[in-house]
Amino acid sequence: MAQSLLNDYIIRPEWDVPDNIKSLQTSRLGGCSNVPFNSLNLAEHVDDNIHAVKLNRKTLAELLPSEPVWLDQIHSNTIVEADPSAIAMSADGSYTTQTNIISVVMTADCLPVLICNRQGNAVAAIHAGWRGLLNGILEQGVKKLITASQCRPEDLVVWLGPAIGPEMFEVGDEVRQAFLDKSANKQSISTCFTVSDYHSVKPFSGSILAEKKWLADIYQLARVRLSAIGVKNLFGGTYCTYKEADIFYSYRREGKTGRMASLIWIGHD
Repeated sequence: MAQSLLNDYIIRPEWDVPDNIKSLQTSRLGGCSNVPFNSLNLAEHVDDNIHAVKLNRKTLAELLPSEPVWLDQIHSNTIVEADPSAIAMSADGSYTTQTNIISVVMTADCLPVLICNRQGNAVAAIHAGWRGLLNGILEQGVKKLITASQCRPEDLVVWLGPAIGPEMFEVGDEVRQAFLDKSANKQSISTCFTVSDYHSVKPFSGSILAEKKWLADIYQLARVRLSAIGVKNLFGGTYCTYKEADIFYSYRREGKTGRMASLIWIGHD
């Protein structure tokens, strides 16, 4: 019964991948956590009832060939090889070339990125917040997959999972400038930011100055960074976790909230 119910709320990524590549995206629905974590919170670090989290993970596991390799996510650019025997590796992405080893990341506004190759023998899951994007986590993930499977960038296929949308992701001028400073193609990066109508007001030296704010398109930032290293097969990037409150958790919208999971593995068929 629980498995059947959860199946109704699982998002199946739509992307052009080999038949043996398996992937799932959870929503906030189909679990047992109470408000404000209602209902399929999968994170143990957000002060939800631990027994509810474990039951939610158990329900999810019924859809999977093995236990996912959960990470201790730290907003870094660290990618590790998924190791089922390890306990809470500190990283923001994992990869594998082994069958039925499940790479997973959790998000609630940050961008989850699933990657595989067209040969069907390498996969990765990456947690790409703006700090991770800025510091090259996607480039690190691509490099790891290419090295592990001896494929080329053009062999890779990417799915951009649910993240905060370009109409709701407001950042300061320092964030935009940081991306421009670290980019060889400043024109492409600049198109990922539009001026926000909102301005925060701060006193400074007896005067009132408006701090310039920008709306950032995290999906487009990921596309630009991936295209720059030769990865062209890009899918997804259509959701907004902030606006779609009935489906997704959003840290910016709610503060205290749960986390969704993005999972990928190499199957047998």
